[in-house]
Amino acid sequence: MRLRNTKGPKDAVHHPVFARYYARMSVAAETTAGIAAVRAELLSGLSGRVIEIGAGNGLNFGQYPTTVSEVVAIEPERTLRQLAVRAALGAGIPVDVVPGTAEALPVRDETFDAAVVSLVLCTVRDVRRSLAEIRRVLRPGGELRFFEHVRADDRAMAATQRVLDRTVWPLLTGGCHTSRDARAAIEAAGFVVERQRGIRIPEGGVRLPTSACVLGVARRPTAAEPGRPPRR
Repeated sequence: MRLRNTKGPKDAVHHPVFARYYARMSVAAETTAGIAAVRAELLSGLSGRVIEIGAGNGLNFGQYPTTVSEVVAIEPERTLRQLAVRAALGAGIPVDVVPGTAEALPVRDETFDAAVVSLVLCTVRDVRRSLAEIRRVLRPGGELRFFEHVRADDRAMAATQRVLDRTVWPLLTGGCHTSRDARAAIEAAGFVVERQRGIRIPEGGVRLPTSACVLGVARRPTAAEPGRPPRR
């Protein structure tokens, strides 16, 4: 495993209080909310070089199959990035933890076989630019695995999400927006969604603004495929 220096210039994303809370909460949610099983499904069957955008505290690292040759894990928040470095030490595959943002990935064009976003598109400042960057770094035919918050099906919860997203929720949760349409954004960026299904987190109990999620696989079309050109 190669470790990059996690210190340096001031980070573009800085949420130290939320990062510490998220680090504790996310570990507990792996079992109580069933997220560990979702992560396993998200990453199943991956191979080759993978870029993970918004790696957080590295909870995906232990779920990557051994067919993955390397993971380049991008994390802009320093506190979470330091935790990801520790998690990378226990991963069964090479993991390189790198500072950077989704809107400006610090890697070359078409150098990855797959990309992973896991509860990330809800937090990025510019969804369209972030997905354009992911498309740039994927080889033609490369996969995008996604697990994201989405707008709730029922009107009452969807209205609640909209109100929260416009007021306190992003301020309290490190920039999270609960009602973004991840699938529509992925398709608008020129990806072909091959499969997806709606899931609820947690599956039972009280329904939260963050409960409605989507899990799926998209692909960057090859040059020989018509595909949909990304929106400018």
